[in-house]
Amino acid sequence: MSGQNTSQTFANNATSQAQLARDEILNQGSQASDQTSSYTSQATNLLQQTGEQVKNIAQGAADAVKNTLGMNKPTSTDHPSNPSPPRT
Repeated sequence: MSGQNTSQTFANNATSQAQLARDEILNQGSQASDQTSSYTSQATNLLQQTGEQVKNIAQGAADAVKNTLGMNKPTSTDHPSNPSPPRT
C-alpha cells in the first residue's frame, strides 16, 4: 500500500503544481489586459489632443488666408492689427 500512497501524493503534487501554473497564467493575462486598457486610454487621450491641435492649426490657417484676401470680418474695430479708416 506504500506504493499507492506514493502515487497518490505524486498525483496530488502534480495537480497542485498544474493549478498554480494555471493561476499564474491567468494572473499574467489579467495584468496584460489591465496594461492594454491603460495603453488604449493613453492612445485615446493622445488622439483627442492631436485632433484639437490640428483643428486649431487649420482654423488659424483659414483665418490667415481670409485676412490676406480681406475676407475676414473684423472682430473688433479697436484692434490695432485691424485698423478702421479714420472717421470724417
